[in-house]
Amino acid sequence: MWNETREPMPLAERVATVKLESPFVGSADVMKPHTARTSKAFAMRELPFRDLVNVRGEPGNAGFASAFAQAVGCGLPLKPNTRSQGADYDVLWLGPDEWLVRSAGPVEAGVLEAKLTGALSGNSDAWASAVDVGSGFTVVELTGTRVREVLARGCPLDLHPRLFNEGQCAQSFFFKASIVLIPTGADRYEVVVRRSFADYFCRILLDAAAPLMS
Repeated sequence: MWNETREPMPLAERVATVKLESPFVGSADVMKPHTARTSKAFAMRELPFRDLVNVRGEPGNAGFASAFAQAVGCGLPLKPNTRSQGADYDVLWLGPDEWLVRSAGPVEAGVLEAKLTGALSGNSDAWASAVDVGSGFTVVELTGTRVREVLARGCPLDLHPRLFNEGQCAQSFFFKASIVLIPTGADRYEVVVRRSFADYFCRILLDAAAPLMS
């Protein structure tokens, strides 16, 4: 999008013009009371408008791995359920030939996909794809001294820090919502959840947390 001077419009102006809508827009009735109430036990906030790109390729192909690293700023995590991190993006292992790349903050949609598509298309020795999926998902941050207890109410994973900690990620469920769960610090997680499940996830998570927040 361009402004009247024919210069690229800054992201803040584009957001104001296009009126991007958070997947949590329908959950305002439960989110406003939650954010107004400070609790060390549990807190949730959305990290909206992140660029998310699903990448497929051959991990053993040196050209693919090199082109990916140059475009993203960090290498592919090759060990199952691990995460690599650079200055602007992180990369989540989803499968032997599949990864999810996330921007560190809100950015213009499509920028990462274009960057990766351009980088990966130069390698004719291996197949690869990069598909923007940001419009279909959102990212949520969960924090607090009892955050693991809240998650354990609806997630079947063993969340003990000895087994699941920083540098890892896992695909799982929270009740009926499919999620990708990422430990990002002590008593802190990020969750990637489908847009179509965002309202359900928000409400059932806060319902699960309510008895532990008093």
